[in-house]
Amino acid sequence: MGVKPVTQIKRVYDPPEKADGFRALVDRLWPRGLKKENAHIDAWLKEAAPSAELRKWFNHVPERWEAFARKYREELKEENKTKELIILAQKHKKITLLYGARDETHNQAVVLMQFLKSAL
Repeated sequence: MGVKPVTQIKRVYDPPEKADGFRALVDRLWPRGLKKENAHIDAWLKEAAPSAELRKWFNHVPERWEAFARKYREELKEENKTKELIILAQKHKKITLLYGARDETHNQAVVLMQFLKSAL
Protein backbone atom coordinates (compact mmCIF):
# COMPACT_ATOMS: atom_id res chain seq x y z
CA MET A 1 0.00 0.00 0.00
CA GLY A 2 3.01 2.28 0.14
CA VAL A 3 3.66 4.81 2.88
CA LYS A 4 1.36 4.67 5.89
CA PRO A 5 -0.37 7.96 6.66
CA VAL A 6 0.50 9.82 9.83
CA THR A 7 -2.48 9.70 12.17
CA GLN A 8 -2.85 11.86 15.25
CA ILE A 9 -5.63 13.04 17.54
CA LYS A 10 -6.53 16.52 18.75
CA ARG A 11 -9.37 18.29 20.53
CA VAL A 12 -11.64 19.99 18.04
CA TYR A 13 -11.51 23.13 20.24
CA ASP A 14 -7.72 23.48 19.79
CA PRO A 15 -6.67 25.92 17.06
CA PRO A 16 -6.26 24.32 13.63
CA GLU A 17 -2.71 24.10 12.29
CA LYS A 18 -1.33 23.44 8.84
CA ALA A 19 0.46 20.41 10.32
CA ASP A 20 -2.94 18.80 11.06
CA GLY A 21 -3.36 17.75 7.45
CA PHE A 22 -6.83 16.34 6.76
CA ARG A 23 -9.10 17.06 9.76
CA ALA A 24 -11.86 14.56 10.53
CA LEU A 25 -14.33 14.97 13.38
CA VAL A 26 -15.07 11.53 14.88
CA ASP A 27 -17.84 12.47 17.32
CA ARG A 28 -21.46 11.46 16.77
CA LEU A 29 -22.69 14.79 18.15
CA TRP A 30 -21.53 18.23 17.05
CA PRO A 31 -19.24 19.81 19.70
CA ARG A 32 -20.98 22.28 21.99
CA GLY A 33 -20.34 25.96 21.44
CA LEU A 34 -18.41 25.45 18.20
CA LYS A 35 -19.70 27.10 15.05
CA LYS A 36 -19.34 24.94 11.95
CA GLU A 37 -17.68 27.78 10.03
CA ASN A 38 -15.00 28.06 12.76
CA ALA A 39 -14.29 24.33 13.07
CA HIS A 40 -12.04 23.91 10.00
CA ILE A 41 -13.20 20.32 9.56
CA ASP A 42 -12.69 18.47 6.28
CA ALA A 43 -15.05 15.61 7.15
CA TRP A 44 -17.51 14.72 9.91
CA LEU A 45 -17.41 10.94 10.29
CA LYS A 46 -20.37 10.25 12.58
CA GLU A 47 -20.43 6.59 11.59
CA ALA A 48 -16.92 6.04 12.99
CA ALA A 49 -18.02 7.28 16.42
CA PRO A 50 -19.23 4.92 19.16
CA SER A 51 -22.92 4.00 19.11
CA ALA A 52 -25.19 6.29 21.11
CA GLU A 53 -25.76 3.48 23.63
CA LEU A 54 -22.03 2.88 24.17
CA ARG A 55 -21.26 6.59 24.38
CA LYS A 56 -23.97 7.15 26.99
CA TRP A 57 -22.90 4.10 29.00
CA PHE A 58 -19.23 5.16 29.06
CA ASN A 59 -20.06 8.79 29.91
CA HIS A 60 -16.28 9.46 30.20
CA VAL A 61 -16.03 7.55 33.49
CA PRO A 62 -12.33 6.52 33.67
CA GLU A 63 -13.19 3.28 35.54
CA ARG A 64 -15.17 2.15 32.47
CA TRP A 65 -12.34 2.93 30.03
CA GLU A 66 -11.03 -0.62 29.44
CA ALA A 67 -14.52 -2.04 28.91
CA PHE A 68 -15.45 0.92 26.68
CA ALA A 69 -12.32 0.49 24.53
CA ARG A 70 -13.00 -3.24 24.13
CA LYS A 71 -16.68 -2.70 23.22
CA TYR A 72 -15.83 0.12 20.83
CA ARG A 73 -13.21 -2.00 19.04
CA GLU A 74 -15.94 -4.61 18.54
CA GLU A 75 -18.17 -1.95 17.00
CA LEU A 76 -15.34 -0.79 14.75
CA LYS A 77 -15.08 -4.26 13.22
CA GLU A 78 -18.34 -3.53 11.40
CA GLU A 79 -17.03 -2.64 7.93
CA ASN A 80 -19.28 0.35 7.32
CA LYS A 81 -18.20 2.12 10.52
CA THR A 82 -14.62 2.67 9.39
CA LYS A 83 -14.80 2.26 5.62
CA GLU A 84 -14.89 6.01 4.85
CA LEU A 85 -12.18 6.76 7.42
CA ILE A 86 -9.83 4.11 6.00
CA ILE A 87 -10.33 5.46 2.47
CA LEU A 88 -9.60 9.02 3.64
CA ALA A 89 -6.54 7.92 5.61
CA GLN A 90 -5.15 6.12 2.56
CA LYS A 91 -5.79 9.20 0.42
CA HIS A 92 -4.08 11.76 2.70
CA LYS A 93 -0.51 11.78 4.01
CA LYS A 94 -1.61 13.11 7.37
CA ILE A 95 -4.97 12.82 9.10
CA THR A 96 -6.00 14.32 12.42
CA LEU A 97 -8.91 12.73 14.26
CA LEU A 98 -10.81 15.44 16.12
CA TYR A 99 -12.86 14.87 19.27
CA GLY A 100 -14.73 17.11 21.67
CA ALA A 101 -14.14 15.36 25.01
CA ARG A 102 -12.18 17.15 27.74
CA ASP A 103 -10.34 13.95 28.74
CA GLU A 104 -7.45 13.62 26.31
CA THR A 105 -6.59 10.08 27.47
CA HIS A 106 -10.01 8.42 27.73
CA ASN A 107 -11.95 9.17 24.54
CA GLN A 108 -13.00 7.38 21.39
CA ALA A 109 -10.35 9.05 19.21
CA VAL A 110 -7.61 7.25 21.18
CA VAL A 111 -9.19 3.86 20.38
CA LEU A 112 -10.00 4.85 16.80
CA MET A 113 -6.43 6.01 16.12
CA GLN A 114 -5.02 2.68 17.36
CA PHE A 115 -7.60 0.79 15.30
CA LEU A 116 -6.81 2.81 12.17
CA LYS A 117 -3.05 2.32 12.53
CA SER A 118 -3.50 -1.45 12.79
CA ALA A 119 -5.96 -1.48 9.85
CA LEU A 120 -3.46 0.28 7.60
